[in-house]
Amino acid sequence: MLFWVFFKEHIFRSKETYILAGDEVVISKAGEKSYGIDRFFSSLYQKPILGLSFFTLSLVSVEQRRAFPISIEQVIKPKEDKAKKIIEKPKATKDESNKEAVKKKGGRPKGSKTRDKKEVNLTPDFLRIRRLVQDLLKKISNFLPLTYLVLDGYFGNNKAVVMARQLGLHLICKMRHDSALYIPYENPDPTRKSRRKYGEKINYSFIPERFLKKSNIEDDIRTDIYQAQLLHKEYCQALNVVIIVRTDIKTCHRTHAVLFSTDLNLSYDKLIDYYSLRFQIEFNYRDAKQFWGLEDFMNVGKTAVTNAANLAFFMVSVSQVLLVHFRKFNPDFSVTDLKALFRGYKYVEETIKLLPEKPDPVLMANIFHRVTNLGRIHPASTCSTSS
Repeated sequence: MLFWVFFKEHIFRSKETYILAGDEVVISKAGEKSYGIDRFFSSLYQKPILGLSFFTLSLVSVEQRRAFPISIEQVIKPKEDKAKKIIEKPKATKDESNKEAVKKKGGRPKGSKTRDKKEVNLTPDFLRIRRLVQDLLKKISNFLPLTYLVLDGYFGNNKAVVMARQLGLHLICKMRHDSALYIPYENPDPTRKSRRKYGEKINYSFIPERFLKKSNIEDDIRTDIYQAQLLHKEYCQALNVVIIVRTDIKTCHRTHAVLFSTDLNLSYDKLIDYYSLRFQIEFNYRDAKQFWGLEDFMNVGKTAVTNAANLAFFMVSVSQVLLVHFRKFNPDFSVTDLKALFRGYKYVEETIKLLPEKPDPVLMANIFHRVTNLGRIHPASTCSTSS
């Protein structure tokens, strides 16, 4: 609630467009006493490490190109019961296995029904994220209605699509580069009961020209952007797919990325832009770790760990609001300058309390200016410091 109240009062701008982005951040921790400590995969180390994990939701301003943390929850892995014994089934004899092979027939089992792809069993991770988004939407939906939920490629599957649609949001995500996508069949036979659904499979090396939306060449790299409504046999609905193909003109080396959205009317440029804005939350993770103690806190209890993580991300939002003000006078003003400035003010205030009389206001301003510039990367002028 504190995140939302601060966002509404100090960050929100009515004329801007906001999207909801989510991702997981892993911080390294040693020992065994920290609440929730376990082995989590770290993208920085490219391997599982011992530490803590937090899933964060951020509101991303399309116009400001910034992400603002709005909800944080620690990821707790379920504990496995090591004392639980695995009961192994007795191995079948050769005669029994031969009989089973004879009885088992190929094809679809008799009496089976077509599985509804919208009815999926969400994993604990998806249930946790769905609950987190639901709680957030209850707080903000009347004030700030949201349309899009942006997640990284780990969530590029049908379960994420179903989860987003259950929440009333459109998912924007990334697919595997080798995903099997099909063009909808365009000439169904009305006389047949079972109508064909899937047409030609997309060949990423020879994408039909009719899907090409934009092409440009820069530094001997040709970028082709394709967009089409395509089908995937594992997904419950048609998808708005954007394929970005980059080709080195000199070497003919070709790479591609596949983005998709459940909003079939979203233009390719907005889809690409919204997904690229998801990376803004990585800058929040960097600031929380580097400046606000997310990587350094020594708390071990459940409440203490929760407070430390939330305080680190809350300070990310506070610092972004303060930086907007100070950058009016100094465009290069950084978080390091901000911390040095307020640390200097604190030192001067505590020192003045020890003096029998307060100095002259002009001398006071000079003292503040000199001390608050200590430790700063970009020193400020007297007028900007006094303001």
